[in-house]
Amino acid sequence: MDDRDEAVRLAVYRGLAASGRMPAADALAAHASLSEAEVADALERLAAARHVVFDEEHRIVLAHPFATRSFGFSVMGGRTIWWGGCAWDAFAIPHLVPDEPHALIATTCPACGSPHAWTVSRAEEPDAPQVAHFLVPAAHVWDDVVHTCSHQRIFCSEDCVEAWLSRTGNERGYVMDLPTLWRLAAHWYEGRLDSPYRRREPAEAREYFASVGLTGPFWGS
Repeated sequence: MDDRDEAVRLAVYRGLAASGRMPAADALAAHASLSEAEVADALERLAAARHVVFDEEHRIVLAHPFATRSFGFSVMGGRTIWWGGCAWDAFAIPHLVPDEPHALIATTCPACGSPHAWTVSRAEEPDAPQVAHFLVPAAHVWDDVVHTCSHQRIFCSEDCVEAWLSRTGNERGYVMDLPTLWRLAAHWYEGRLDSPYRRREPAEAREYFASVGLTGPFWGS
């Protein structure tokens, strides 16, 4: 990655990690020692390389695991509140942000609207009966990543998953328990707040999924 692009990427991610808010253009320019025009160009390249995601109004809506609007998950640390981009991202934030080793993650069941909250830490898997349902297979996550993230949700039970699928007409994706979700999230974004950052290649991603117990066609193996 170009050094200027990496400087902007790092400013975006560290700003979101510190405050839960997307830094303004002038702040990004100051942190990256660039002009605002250079920052805008860098953000375009970062979006093309899938480091950030623009919404329909061309504003950054996702810089995984952080979101700039609600995707159904709030993540409350000791000093900061974030939007999690999906169930996976929400559970990843307390693993990634160095000064927030645990957080209160809250959501509602898409099927019945029941509220759920868990204190998620780096130390141990959550002991919780709910399940996560991922609608879109790993190979197609980036076909429409906003759609994908909007459909990685947590349900009360498999009965609620089935009720939601029946109501929406969607086909069943992949259901996992919350300990598996925690393991998936724990190390997926390691290094994202550091520089230089290198994303996993597809084969490395499949190996990571298998290491946390996720195998089969849905996960590309």
